[in-house]
Amino acid sequence: MEDEQSFSDICGGSLALQRRYYSPSCREFCISSPRLSLRLLTTVTCTVWLAAYGLFTLCENSMILSAAIFITLLGLLGYLHFVKIDQETLLIIDSLGIQMTSFYASGKESTTFIEMNKVKDIIINEAIYMSAKPRLDCLIEVYRSCQEILAHQKATSTSS
Repeated sequence: MEDEQSFSDICGGSLALQRRYYSPSCREFCISSPRLSLRLLTTVTCTVWLAAYGLFTLCENSMILSAAIFITLLGLLGYLHFVKIDQETLLIIDSLGIQMTSFYASGKESTTFIEMNKVKDIIINEAIYMSAKPRLDCLIEVYRSCQEILAHQKATSTSS
């Protein structure tokens, strides 16, 4: 079963939370943020290049224009590869563990897996580091569902 709900981030932007229920002991949560805004990218690029052109007219040094183009391109590539995360997923399987995956705008993926025998409880402090920065109502949805799976895992491990 799968459902999707819209939330907003701490800045008022839109986020989509997809929940996939594979079984009572396995769920996946996926938070998607909007793609990079072309308008914002164009504004920043034009601002940097206009400032560089202004310096060029004062100094008449063509290295300023070359440096501005180079810095803009490097900054954009760095932002897309290391900062801008399009999607983050949390997969929790009560008998196996928890997998967190981040999908960057450049196509890079970063995955972390924590074995369930090392998990005592789940605390949602990841919102500080997430690029999406969801509001509390979204985090509560994920937290409650994770707690249900942990309770299910503890119940099955005590009964066996």
